[in-house]
Amino acid sequence: MYAALKSIGAYVPEKVLTNKDFESMVDTTDEWITKRTGIKERHIAADDELTSDMGVEAAKVAISRAGLEIDDIDMIVCATISPDYFCMPSTACVIASKLGRSNVTAFDISAACTGFIYALAVAKAFIESGMKKNVLIIGAEKLSAIVDYTDRTTCVLFGDGAGAAVISATEDKSEAITDIHISADGNYGDLLMTPGCGVKNPCSEKVVEEKLATMKMRGNETFKIAVRTLTSDVVNILQDNGIEAKDIKHFIPHQANYRIIKAVGDALQLAPEQVVLTVGKYGNTSSASIPMAMNDIWESGRLQQGDTMLLDAFGGGLTWGSALLPFAGKSAN
Repeated sequence: MYAALKSIGAYVPEKVLTNKDFESMVDTTDEWITKRTGIKERHIAADDELTSDMGVEAAKVAISRAGLEIDDIDMIVCATISPDYFCMPSTACVIASKLGRSNVTAFDISAACTGFIYALAVAKAFIESGMKKNVLIIGAEKLSAIVDYTDRTTCVLFGDGAGAAVISATEDKSEAITDIHISADGNYGDLLMTPGCGVKNPCSEKVVEEKLATMKMRGNETFKIAVRTLTSDVVNILQDNGIEAKDIKHFIPHQANYRIIKAVGDALQLAPEQVVLTVGKYGNTSSASIPMAMNDIWESGRLQQGDTMLLDAFGGGLTWGSALLPFAGKSAN
């Protein structure tokens, strides 16, 4: 029995925050943001719109496109660093409830921007072990809730949204997820973190005053490690599976920064049409960015059944991962 990615779906909040908007909020310019990151705008969830709400909307689309009903789903895994609640219930449990699915395996994973690939690996393992048949994996983030909008180095980077996919059991090896590499190095955890509200820095007046419950990043150091690690990881997964970069139909990296994406693409000698770019209109949506990007090319008709995809991500932890897989779902047209 193999695991196959059978469908993709996404949800994006209505509100758009542009670079021009930031010019009146912090000391920055549209030109500076665009040159440094490639980001032009990002979507921001409404005050009463939760991470779980966005996850539910993306999940509904993915389930429908897979030709399934919610009762066919026997496991829900949600990757997020902006959960509805601090530690419990998990956002996956909340999503299951809102979808009307009870008595189902449901849990969150915290792997930051690599979360969707980690969730993909978990789904693959559960299906190939015979424990589950249809696993719903979700990357959902309301990063606007954990961003310090006075910190110009980070606030311009992040947006909100959700992406979801259905991973199902198949006997057809041509549909199977080819390979997944996931790894981490906690020695660099302080490069990208939310230092407050955990056991080390419990919620207090200090945490609130110093905004320790928001994301903190040492950007230059993170950038250098990201480019080096991502390039090495994708080279390894291609070599391990005897696949050349030119044979990849869609390279779908985590949408953190255009300069990182270009550096990795250039190192692999990928043609521009192979590289999927959505960072300009969504910004960095952490665990949601890869499925949101995949959904974009599916809806535009670029992603066709059988197309080979190479996923690649790097995030806080530090975590990183890559995945080789065909799109086993139906094409949009």
